[in-house]
Amino acid sequence: MVTVATTTEPVGEPRVAISPDTAKRLSGLGCTVKIQTGAGLRSHFSDTAYREAGADVVDTADAAASGANLLLQVTRPPPELTSQLAADGGVVAMLEPYATGPELDGLVGAGRLLFSMEFMPRTTRAQAMDVLSSQANLAGYKAVVDASSLFEQALPMMMTAAGTVPAARVFVMGAGVAGLQAIATARRLGAIVTATDVRPATKEQVASLGAKFIAVENEEFLAAQTAAGYAKPMSEDYQRQQAELVANHVKSQDIVVTTAQIPGRQAPRLISREMVESMKPGSVIVDLAATTGGNCELTQAGETVDHNGVRIVGPKNLPGTVSVNASTLYAKNLLTFIQLMIEQDADALKIDWEDDIIQGTLIARDGQIVHANLLPKQENGNA
Repeated sequence: MVTVATTTEPVGEPRVAISPDTAKRLSGLGCTVKIQTGAGLRSHFSDTAYREAGADVVDTADAAASGANLLLQVTRPPPELTSQLAADGGVVAMLEPYATGPELDGLVGAGRLLFSMEFMPRTTRAQAMDVLSSQANLAGYKAVVDASSLFEQALPMMMTAAGTVPAARVFVMGAGVAGLQAIATARRLGAIVTATDVRPATKEQVASLGAKFIAVENEEFLAAQTAAGYAKPMSEDYQRQQAELVANHVKSQDIVVTTAQIPGRQAPRLISREMVESMKPGSVIVDLAATTGGNCELTQAGETVDHNGVRIVGPKNLPGTVSVNASTLYAKNLLTFIQLMIEQDADALKIDWEDDIIQGTLIARDGQIVHANLLPKQENGNA
């Protein structure tokens, strides 16, 4: 019988990797499900709800992980916990694969399978397993909600007997999943919304949500997207032109939400100190790239900075602030993924090593890094 487990996440991470609903579905597949007591409390999932779903609630993380075939987590588990899994077992989590260091080395050295959900292929088949998209969707929503609370003015236009309240102006930088949800949320709240992105395919998406697209649309812009749908690093000349356009536009904006990130790299710098100083007092910037260096020069991860009356918010974990939804979606992403390895009432994992989704997410096996993105260039054929 395959055993699937999860443990309580570190302080500051309220999400959980197995929900009562996914625990019930795993039990229905013939799996043993072990949950550390209290693991779901910060997402309002009680131990009782897990027991009713057929899970075993155990006292410690060690008891949950011991002998498990799969350990499902939101963040990296400790290496010493990973080493307690079954010899052919594995970890499925957001492992921050580009943030190398002793902790990741320890996980690799434990000799278990490591699946990093950040590397989920951007394919139609993998959409239901894409944790970055499910969590970014919530982050984009929450960024606008939090910004509107800090803004201290109304977002929609209001016509009253005492006068007219003008609509707020919201500028979204980066029109990926988070950015598009931020646009949609700001529009629903009645704001005038503009958006920018270096990927040409996003222009139509932005327009479809009722926002105006702002970008330098030259030949480089038309080729600024990878096959996987990510933004390419832009030339210094393009960045200069785009910065000039953005600088003139930012002056008139009340709320700016920045979402631009490039996997494995520092976040691109989009808003300078001078641009912040050109904004009106009371304006708000929410920087969703705070943990990778920030899109704004003045961003401090985990802090709200007040600079000449403009507040710059650098959230570390916006999805975690809507933990019930975030955990529910994340757990469903993981369930869909691990079903590729689990057969009804099987006694062991059944892994198709030729599956593109397995290959895309597997970063370590038998104590060695195996993912091409993490290998030295001479090993992955890019020398």
